[in-house]
Formats: sequence, structure tokens, C-alpha cells
Amino acid sequence: MMNRLIFPGFLIVALTGCGADIVSTAATEAQLSAQQARQAKELQDQVRVQLNAAMQTERDKLKRAEEEANE
Repeated sequence: MMNRLIFPGFLIVALTGCGADIVSTAATEAQLSAQQARQAKELQDQVRVQLNAAMQTERDKLKRAEEEANE
């Protein structure tokens, strides 16, 4: 009779611990995902700045070439 009462209690405690572990893992994964999203955004911004600088350089070269051709 005593074993019938102990086992369900033990099972409830064990399953509650698993639930807490799952919640903790999900929270950690969410934090990592948010960090990766921030890093991706920063990289995107850096690439955009570099592309804009490269395009400006090419526009400047084209303008100088046109000015030299018109002289």
C-alpha cells in the first residue's frame, strides 16, 4: 500500500523537474536567437555602409572621368 503512494509522488516530482529544465532550455534558446538576430542586423548595417562607400567611390570615379573627357 505504501509503495502505491510513494511512486505517484516520486513521478510527480520527477516530471516537475523535467518541466523546469525544458523551460530553462527554451529561455536559453530564445536568448541565443535574439543575440544572433542582433549580430545579423549589425552585420547587415556594416555591409550596407561598405556598399554605399563603394558606390560613392565609383560615382566619384565616373564623375572625374566625365570631367576629363569634357576638357
